[in-house]
Amino acid sequence: MAHLSPHQEQHKSHRSGWLRAGVLGANDGIVSTASLIIGVAAANAAHTDILLAGVAGLVAGAMSMAAGEYVSVSSQADTERADLAIERRSIKEDRDAELDELALIYEQRGLEPVLAKQVAEQLMAHDALAAHARDEIGISPISSAQPLLAAAASAAMFFAGAILPLLTAWLVPMPHLMGAVAVLSILALALLGGVAAFIGGASITRGALRVTFWGVLAMALTAVVGRLFDVSTAL
Repeated sequence: MAHLSPHQEQHKSHRSGWLRAGVLGANDGIVSTASLIIGVAAANAAHTDILLAGVAGLVAGAMSMAAGEYVSVSSQADTERADLAIERRSIKEDRDAELDELALIYEQRGLEPVLAKQVAEQLMAHDALAAHARDEIGISPISSAQPLLAAAASAAMFFAGAILPLLTAWLVPMPHLMGAVAVLSILALALLGGVAAFIGGASITRGALRVTFWGVLAMALTAVVGRLFDVSTAL
């Protein structure tokens, strides 16, 4: 008789941390750099000025994303460590009370009192802190904060997103620069939103539309600002 392997499901939640940081970085890279280039171009600035603004936006944006993500996720990690320290001390000082607390959690999830107590005892015998971290506090290896990974993903993806409108602005001549940057950036945003939704197991169409909408709005608003400050009329 053939050996049957246990049923295994392919879940998506383990991707949430790096996926969120990566999508946010790439989206911000495309939107902010394209909007900056379009805004400066709409003001009738020189081609070199447009490229300089794009490069400055790329460098500043990548560093800002990395720093912001690192600080944000580090704060989350600090909170997690503080909670674990409190729980570790509580287990050491009053293990029986912590056992009752864990058993009550399982009862509230639907287990019979006797079974809940047995489960709590076995899990605490195996790894008491891990059991409380997971079931009382809500900290697990999947969701735990990873500041460096989040910062690196955000910076790298911002750079990857920003390089498209910047290269477009460099290669396309001035009369067609704004249109080319806008069209290629919108297509890139739609692709990004669709791929992110696919990886996350969500609707591809919805994911593409919501990313594209905000990108189009940002580029349109910066174009209006650029027109208001037309440098050609000031010369």
